[in-house]
Amino acid sequence: MKRIGVLTSGGDAPGMNAAIRAVVRTGIGEGWDVYGIQHGYSGLINGDAVPLGARDVGGIIQRGGTMLGSARSPEFMTEEGRHKALQTLGNYQIEALVVIGGNGSQKGAYALSQMGFPVVGIASTIDNDLYGTDISIGVDTALDIALVAIDRLKVTASSHHRAFAVEVMGRDTGHLALAAGIAGGAEYIVVPEVETDPEDLATAIRSAYDRGKTHAMLVVAEGARYNAEELERYFAEHRAQVGFELRITILGYVQRGGAPGAHDRLLATRFGAAATEALVRGEHGVLIGLLCGEVATTLLSEVAANKKPLDQELLDLVNVLAR
Repeated sequence: MKRIGVLTSGGDAPGMNAAIRAVVRTGIGEGWDVYGIQHGYSGLINGDAVPLGARDVGGIIQRGGTMLGSARSPEFMTEEGRHKALQTLGNYQIEALVVIGGNGSQKGAYALSQMGFPVVGIASTIDNDLYGTDISIGVDTALDIALVAIDRLKVTASSHHRAFAVEVMGRDTGHLALAAGIAGGAEYIVVPEVETDPEDLATAIRSAYDRGKTHAMLVVAEGARYNAEELERYFAEHRAQVGFELRITILGYVQRGGAPGAHDRLLATRFGAAATEALVRGEHGVLIGLLCGEVATTLLSEVAANKKPLDQELLDLVNVLAR
């Protein structure tokens, strides 16, 4: 092998740049040329590729986002689009590709792999919902950002005897909400995977009020049937008697921004180096992730076919801790 490519796809996550840096420098260490594909799969289709040297990735490890850019690519979902992507790889004489991203990105990586092209995926999504890894690049930093907001809001909530519903990202999954809620000491966590009855939630909040709690903190995933805005609307329309006055805060995309923390920089660096090592030993069609504390590979076929479940023990723990 003489030349590899690397791209970032899907939602950006703190630590992506550290992974790019690790892939480029370890690839160069193997004597390979490394090309960066700009704007994800769209750039792969359009031929947006640039050679990357060791100095090109200098000073990026502390930066959030992705220096290569990222974009959604409906065209790549078509067979014609994927053939255009393969043509670009052939034009640049790229012999293997490293894909840094989450669920949709790794399904795209699997599609290329099925067409016979060597691909290695790197787990990177703040949603932490990717099968084949206990934690993905960006999760730790996103949690820290959410916790800063939750901690500050709890101060205001206690001062004014209010309930706050803090909405975190998670369009299809509640992994981030669950972790942020437990770490932030939330009384209640609302996730898409578990049906929430707003009447039961109102009763529970009222019970906390009657027990003398000075505030109530709810952490809600954006994809839940009753997200922060829906809860606020429901309580207002049904004049739910929750004791506390309810306020909502939607964190949104702020969770993706900012510099990656030490954990994400280290994790991304390990994943990037492991991707190169996999290609050196001829292993591809796999995802690089962290399993039981060790960097490991999982077949992309398994990643594409499976959904990472929420930790039931953590879900059960929420109700105990809420007392």
